[in-house]
Amino acid sequence: MSGSVSGDMKAEPNLTPMLDMVFQLVTFFMLVINFKGAAMDLSLKLPVLGSARPLESKGEHEQIVLNIDAQGQLKVYGTPKDIKTYIAGEAHVAGLKVPNYKKGDELPTTIVVRADKGISFKLLNEIVQTCQNNGFRKFELKAMTRQEGP
Repeated sequence: MSGSVSGDMKAEPNLTPMLDMVFQLVTFFMLVINFKGAAMDLSLKLPVLGSARPLESKGEHEQIVLNIDAQGQLKVYGTPKDIKTYIAGEAHVAGLKVPNYKKGDELPTTIVVRADKGISFKLLNEIVQTCQNNGFRKFELKAMTRQEGP
């Protein structure tokens, strides 16, 4: 007669707030993940310069990273690409983001060249000229400040 609780009923926790929090955390990390690190080919042996310093870009302009291996092959996310075709395609995409852009105008995008120290200066110069012919005028060449390894 009294309001006693039978032994068959079990209390189950409400998981809705916890699932909501997990969903919010997953969403947060998906939004803040940095995909730029994936564009770097870490197998390249960059040239060593004593005066090399980190890039000082404050996110003002977009960057296109060109990874050139020792054989002179452009690799984008590990996939070999034709340099001239790739640069022309990137110039077209960058031009779409600039109002009143006409072919040959200067593009605000910076080209970051990460070339293996084994490539010739002639090939590096051809890459820079290809970029300039497609409207890119800002360049940064990556190097290391010290020799890696023993």
